[in-house]
Amino acid sequence: MEIVETINDALIFIDGYLGSAGYFPYLLIGVGVFFTLYLGFPQIRYFGQATRIVRGQYAKKDSPGDTSHFQALTTALSGTVGTGNIGGVALAIFIGGPAALFWMWVTAFFGMTTKFVEVTLSHKYREKTEDGTMAGGPMYFMEKKLNMKWLAVLFAMATIISSIGSGNMPQINNIAEVMNSTFHIEKWVTGGVLAVLLALVIIGGIKRIAKVAEKVVPFMAVIYVLGALLVIAYNYQNILPSFQAIFGSIFSGSSAVGGFLGASFAYAMDRGVNRGLFSNEAGQGSAAIAHSAAKGKEPASEGMVSLLEPFIDTIIICTLTGLVILSSGVWSEKHFNKFDRSDMEFVVGDYTDANDEHVKKLMIHLDEKRSVPSEIKPFTGTISLQEGKVISDGFTLLNARSIAEEVTYLDSEGNPLTGEIPVSEGRLEDTSITVQGKSLIHSANLTALAFTKGYMGESGKYIVSLGLLLFAFTTAIAWSYYGDRASIYLFGPKAVMPYRVAFVALFFLGAIVDSTVVWTLAYVTVALMTIPNLIGITLLHKDMKNTVKDYWKNFKQDQAD
Repeated sequence: MEIVETINDALIFIDGYLGSAGYFPYLLIGVGVFFTLYLGFPQIRYFGQATRIVRGQYAKKDSPGDTSHFQALTTALSGTVGTGNIGGVALAIFIGGPAALFWMWVTAFFGMTTKFVEVTLSHKYREKTEDGTMAGGPMYFMEKKLNMKWLAVLFAMATIISSIGSGNMPQINNIAEVMNSTFHIEKWVTGGVLAVLLALVIIGGIKRIAKVAEKVVPFMAVIYVLGALLVIAYNYQNILPSFQAIFGSIFSGSSAVGGFLGASFAYAMDRGVNRGLFSNEAGQGSAAIAHSAAKGKEPASEGMVSLLEPFIDTIIICTLTGLVILSSGVWSEKHFNKFDRSDMEFVVGDYTDANDEHVKKLMIHLDEKRSVPSEIKPFTGTISLQEGKVISDGFTLLNARSIAEEVTYLDSEGNPLTGEIPVSEGRLEDTSITVQGKSLIHSANLTALAFTKGYMGESGKYIVSLGLLLFAFTTAIAWSYYGDRASIYLFGPKAVMPYRVAFVALFFLGAIVDSTVVWTLAYVTVALMTIPNLIGITLLHKDMKNTVKDYWKNFKQDQAD
């Protein structure tokens, strides 16, 4: 466990200069704002045209490519609609408070334009591979148009890493967590079964992936949306207060509500923007790889199709998830759960939620973007236990951004502990000890709990379990394609099979490793793709504008003929 914590700390350090750096939200949203103004709000003006294109209204049989517009859209959606919509929204609210949902909306709205741009340029500069299939993505326009081979290589390498760090391991990790908590299925069993199914699908390449995506994604999206609406309708009296909480905490930061220890404005923005990016991938350049396989002669037409993705993914599905969590009230309530080691911290002093001064100090301590130093110090010493209960004082156990209550300590066989246990720098030294009690919960488990607070009762959690299973599994399928296209770009067609084998093996591993490390890795790898991509599309802004003009010129001529 010490190795795991060391890795996690290293990743957090790296992430501090990438996705969690102060400049990153402004860079991501800023590029979207620039293109929105530069191209005249295409996410609004071209929305109707996008829906007509995806329905096949202007499709031509002789167009080059491997998939239809609808298949490209569902394949890209399968890569985005996953843990970010279910566990990611819950994590954003858990860390950044209700205001995080607002920043997800902002990211999605301007991200519609960003995705329009990156997909158009990637489709325009795609290439046909040795096996006759199309290969495209930001690495191709970086090399062919910008003559920046080094940037293309950096992006392709980041894509391979990100396919593991965000499109693979977090997906199966969340699936395994929820299947274990809902159906009590061992994590390694879930990982093993789904790893075999994953291998069977990705061997067939983009055409098989597209066929799976176009059937699974629409079906599960409808089921999930209906389930969410039932919960929101049941808690209808909390809909308006939920929006008040979202907008009321945007600039003031989130105040402590119930067991929730709020976050600053900067932290809420950071988590909202990052989770929005992780969910809809606008700016990351990943979906552009899937859309590059679509049939069509006009790059801008495929770009228009892609602008629908952030709208469906974030403005619809993520919003519904957020409203389910907020309207049900579970986000600010403490619930019985087994504590993850990475969520726990023992601090010096006796603190309580009932004391406003204590709450203020804890909020500062937990805010990683705090502007003032924390007065709270990690606890080092021993804890005395009697039948699993603490009989000593001088410390407080924090778990999942809340003061833990009704805590019990168990040995490796599940028996209550009696005696003394050592704590060093806020962490338990004995990693075999299980700690359980009441605290806040987060990620997919929070969403699953929220879905039980409606007309469906306890059965509501099965929608989350099924949704997570299908959404996250198809996300992994799509990301395997992104990674193998990047492998072809870097190493040629012979690299595809070794990559797929490694992808499947790491998919299984992701089911059983520490979830905190997995999510931290995801933050790092997403930023490693996004930054080079944003640089590339910004440099090609004139090319983009000319491509759009050419599209409308050709479109009007085709309609006249």
